[in-house]
Amino acid sequence: MFSTDSKGRRQAPPLDSAALERLALRYVERFATTRARLADYLTRKIRERGWQGDAADPHALAQRMAELGYIDDRAFGEARAGAMLRRGLGRRRVSGALRAAGVGEEDAAAIAPAVAAGEKAAALAFARRRRIGPFGNAIPDRETRQKQIAAMIRAGHDIDLARKIVDSTPDQEVEALD
Repeated sequence: MFSTDSKGRRQAPPLDSAALERLALRYVERFATTRARLADYLTRKIRERGWQGDAADPHALAQRMAELGYIDDRAFGEARAGAMLRRGLGRRRVSGALRAAGVGEEDAAAIAPAVAAGEKAAALAFARRRRIGPFGNAIPDRETRQKQIAAMIRAGHDIDLARKIVDSTPDQEVEALD
């Protein structure tokens, strides 16, 4: 069943339709994923192991897995966006991660209002974790202030919100940041 390569390592046999479907089922049972990620995974496996039989269509198999309910791009996007917001990442980072994961524009647009609603809480969570603004020990000097704003921008937060949070004093109430 297994052949060996020039270095004596075992090689798996080339894939066929049934083996590709088993790989897809195993992948979706182990990982939350999107259609695009599953199709990329299956394409990579075909490239690594080779193909035997009629032409393979990983995108069609991924679409069939979605139709069977094994994959839901919107649910994946909602879960990923929620987790990123809880970690303190901003709207730009969330939308970039959803795009990279293969969440479609329609699903991303449906998730966007929830992301926008949680943006301030995410920025405050980031500031709390990094001890920025109202969560810091002292008012930062100019260089530290610039670094804190830059960190918040890299985390995907809007520059105006980042400035408000960084410019707030340690004794200032968080609710006063509106």
